[in-house]
Amino acid sequence: MTETPGILHLLAFAAEPGGGNPAGVVLDATGLDDADMQRIATDLGHPETAFVGERDGRRVAVRYFSPGAEVPFCGHATIATAVALAEAEGVGPFTFDTAAGAIEVATDRDAEGHVTAGFTSVEPDTIELEPDVADRLLGILGLDRADLDDRMPLAQAFAGNLHPVVAIASRETFDSFTFDPAELRELMDERGWKGTVITAHIAGELVDGVVVEARNLFPVGDITEDPATGSAAASLGAYLRDRLGLPSPFAFTVRQGRHIGRPSVLEVEVPASGGIRVSGTAALLEG
Repeated sequence: MTETPGILHLLAFAAEPGGGNPAGVVLDATGLDDADMQRIATDLGHPETAFVGERDGRRVAVRYFSPGAEVPFCGHATIATAVALAEAEGVGPFTFDTAAGAIEVATDRDAEGHVTAGFTSVEPDTIELEPDVADRLLGILGLDRADLDDRMPLAQAFAGNLHPVVAIASRETFDSFTFDPAELRELMDERGWKGTVITAHIAGELVDGVVVEARNLFPVGDITEDPATGSAAASLGAYLRDRLGLPSPFAFTVRQGRHIGRPSVLEVEVPASGGIRVSGTAALLEG
């Protein structure tokens, strides 16, 4: 077994102290094989751990592992990795070569000197959610079609990972629904949903600047919900633009994680065409 390299632990997208999504980052994984990377990710137990492989200047190969399997792309671990690289090498652009495709990443410093990062997703896509799969998913969540926001039909959106999108009309129902993690994991594995199940609530009009409340369901190991999900935020941007036809360019804010005590905020910019940009911060996990 290969010796475990130095591992950074960062929190991405935190809205306040104690919030955000933890990610492991290994800045030199060139000596690790697949089994090593999976072992490290499983031992850490973070939703994802990013492993930086071969490099050509500021173009780097990055792989992502959850505690259970490799995933094609992970937004919060991308932000964490970009911040770690920028802290070590200086702010500016990076390109991450991932299993989902090439991801352009920008890093900068804000007025307080903190590194910020934003990635632009691969070309997104939206497809229908088959009625029988939709019925099964809603059953697992304890929902029926009367609970849904009729402005936002069920669908699947891809911007690095494929995510089903379930929009819930009532804030009370959105806050209170529960699900069986094992049942949901079985369905997600069958359908190849490597990321999360997006559940969302939008109280206001679907306009530029809207705030989206999100719960991203991700049953793996001891995790049931993801505190902040960059790939889901990008996929939701694609859904709003390409499925609903929201006039673009536009921007919106995703608030996520409060249901599990980790409030997070993700800023999303949606151009008229092409990839979706998701921005946020990351900081070393204390303790």
